[in-house]
Amino acid sequence: MLGIFKVSKSGISGASADVRIVFAAALKANATGIILAHNHPSGQLVPSDADEYVTENMRKAGELLNIRVLDHLIVTAEGFCSFSDECLI
Repeated sequence: MLGIFKVSKSGISGASADVRIVFAAALKANATGIILAHNHPSGQLVPSDADEYVTENMRKAGELLNIRVLDHLIVTAEGFCSFSDECLI
């Protein structure tokens, strides 16, 4: 692990992750892979359509930069959901 980088702060209705900011941090760290993670304060462990959309956009951007998106984790007080474990990535 090269580091943990906070790239956005959520509001009441959600958060957005800017692909440029995520991969700028990855490039600066000379990373070859990244793991995305965010929380669902609602406790819902099922990825939303927006979660899947963001993950796919990050995966495509990573392909262009030769930086693999290894996983995307959704974390709640009850546990976590791994896109990799669920074959969503």
